[in-house]
Amino acid sequence: MARERSATGGTGTKGARRPELRLPAPERFEGDGLEPDGDYDGLEFREADLSGQVGAGARFLDCVLTGCALDGTRLSRARVLDSALTGVRGVGTDLAEATLRDVEVTDARLGGTQLHGAVLERVLVRGGKIDFLNLRSARLKDVVFEGCVLVEPDFGGARLERVEFVDCALKGADLSGAALKDVDLRGAASLEIARGVDRLSGAVISTAQLLDLAPVLAGEMGIRVEG
Repeated sequence: MARERSATGGTGTKGARRPELRLPAPERFEGDGLEPDGDYDGLEFREADLSGQVGAGARFLDCVLTGCALDGTRLSRARVLDSALTGVRGVGTDLAEATLRDVEVTDARLGGTQLHGAVLERVLVRGGKIDFLNLRSARLKDVVFEGCVLVEPDFGGARLERVEFVDCALKGADLSGAALKDVDLRGAASLEIARGVDRLSGAVISTAQLLDLAPVLAGEMGIRVEG
């Protein structure tokens, strides 16, 4: 059951439900590489170089990816279910319109990851650093970013519901056209919003964060601050 936290003024912010993975012992993946529309069930990909491979439309169920290279890997419309990704790395990984459900991503080092139009539900992103994450028009529900660094993430037009940022550095975020509901930003270690500060309705922030955002909010409202 989702937790409910008290927010400023006596309102309630529903907490995100985290994934609860109970993975069976996986078998080592012995294939030559990914295939479009492939079906991968209960497999472990360890230190695999999947760079440039095409797994569009593939399904990963009860899988473990550890230390894999994902440079330019094409996984658009893939389904990643009840799986754990640890120490994955890569630039330009394509997960456009993919579905991630009950997934844990730990200590990832990614850049330019394409998740536009994707669906994320009960996803935990813990540790690591992700640069230029593209989540435009994506749907995020019960998603937690914890102890990670997000540099210029793009949430343009996305729908966020029960999303938490815990000890997470959010730098240069774009919220243009986004719709937020029960989004908890109070735990963010740093909060920088480059665009879309007017879309913060539906989010809860701390008093200190409000003061930090005051110049951006004033600019958005056309208020001139002098003296």
